[in-house]
Amino acid sequence: MDNIVGFVAAFCTTVSFVPQAVKVFKTKRTNDISLGMFLLMSFGVAFWDIYGIMINSAPVIFANSITLVLSVYILVMKIKLGD
Repeated sequence: MDNIVGFVAAFCTTVSFVPQAVKVFKTKRTNDISLGMFLLMSFGVAFWDIYGIMINSAPVIFANSITLVLSVYILVMKIKLGD
């Protein structure tokens, strides 16, 4: 049961990044995105991923691995586009 709750939470938090990543991909614009927020978010998610690996928690690893990819994509586009 714990893993089910974990996977539902993981799904919700991970999927929440998809609309922003899609918008950046389609518009190639990031001027309304905070660089500081995405830097901090990416570091935080990376550390959650490491923590998930340390405690061997599939929901934590799953959610944070995917979220990290989405967050880093947005972060890289923010830096690359420089707006």
